[in-house]
Amino acid sequence: MNSLNAGGGSEKYIIKKVLEKISGKDFKKFSPPDRHKIIEKIVGDIADGEKILLTAPELSKLAGKINEDGFGLGPISMLINDPGITEIMINDHDEVYIEENGIIEKIQMKFRDSSHIRNLVDKILGPLGLRVDESHPMVDARLDDGSRINVVLSPVSLKDIVVTIRKFKEDMVSMESLISEGTMDKGTGDFLARCVQNKVNILISGGTGTGKTTLLNILSGFLPDNERIITIEETLELKFKHENLVRMETRPPNMEGIGEISIRDLVRNSLRMRPDRIIVGEIRGPEAIDVLQAMNTGHSGSMTTIHANTPKDVITRLETMILLSGYNLDPSTAQRIIATSVDMIIQLKKTVDGNRVLSRISEVIYREGEPGERMILKIRDIAILDPGISGEAGIDPKKKHKRKAGKRWIFTDCKPGFLEEKR
Repeated sequence: MNSLNAGGGSEKYIIKKVLEKISGKDFKKFSPPDRHKIIEKIVGDIADGEKILLTAPELSKLAGKINEDGFGLGPISMLINDPGITEIMINDHDEVYIEENGIIEKIQMKFRDSSHIRNLVDKILGPLGLRVDESHPMVDARLDDGSRINVVLSPVSLKDIVVTIRKFKEDMVSMESLISEGTMDKGTGDFLARCVQNKVNILISGGTGTGKTTLLNILSGFLPDNERIITIEETLELKFKHENLVRMETRPPNMEGIGEISIRDLVRNSLRMRPDRIIVGEIRGPEAIDVLQAMNTGHSGSMTTIHANTPKDVITRLETMILLSGYNLDPSTAQRIIATSVDMIIQLKKTVDGNRVLSRISEVIYREGEPGERMILKIRDIAILDPGISGEAGIDPKKKHKRKAGKRWIFTDCKPGFLEEKR
């Protein structure tokens, strides 16, 4: 009698035979434990018939492996279920990275080959009505739990297939959770809540993975119940718990290259839906001008996110987006649109040790020049992360700010003009 060679010929032979036997049968109707028992019996029968010796632990392990590969998410199931892991990055069948507690590290996990990864991807994308192949080598999708998956195939990628899964953090659902994580303190949290309630137009800025969408989700908890809210996203990630809520999602073009519905299309259409506030998941292109114009035409209190490293970079990026929007606008007009639309910028960053923190809250202010002169637009800090703790460049520890004992954040002497205006 032959013994099982894990990962070798005997194991592969049994897996192939089991998959042939269960092919076409509706095993999804069974619960995972019941399915495991059925597969375990099939494995046992095949092993006995082929005179392959399996111990009880080997039998159970092999049945679990087949169950996960066939009906679960295979090797990454454990990673998906681990609440401490926020990102899963599969660069190759033997090259898997994770982000845990803000730190990226390579783990000892391997797929059998590229086809094994491809089967996993097809299993995820199939129920969503999506596919990825040579004609469509890139796809970005949202899972049922709010997580996102991005897939890139060769030849776009030098590797056969690259998969990135960004998990939705269900534990970060309140301002208190951000405070306990050290993202901000109670003083800054209370201030942001007051700004939302007072219909301040807010841009949340930061790099990839700094928690922009998480903060936007949490700020939504301070939206008044009597307002009609419309959210617009490329991939649905926002988890608002609001009664009068309309959620809209973009649509990519079909195989013939037609039928695309962009964020810009949705923003324009949302203006006809009687919104009190429009919340856009992220602006990154010509839709910026439509979002900013909505903020300045009776939809105060709207919010969105943007990729930028500093509040000054936010202004530069917005100006570029507006100039590329297709209208014949000059830089002075672009700055005027920004100045009259954006009230406040919340800047997030990731520290060297992987923590996500609010680094500053800034007000956008402007002064009209003489006729024919360019508008003077400035960024003025309302609150900053204590430079003694953050070590953030650009914050001068010698400047005199009001220190609050025991706090990591310092409120400056700046009194936000937008709160005075909205009283």
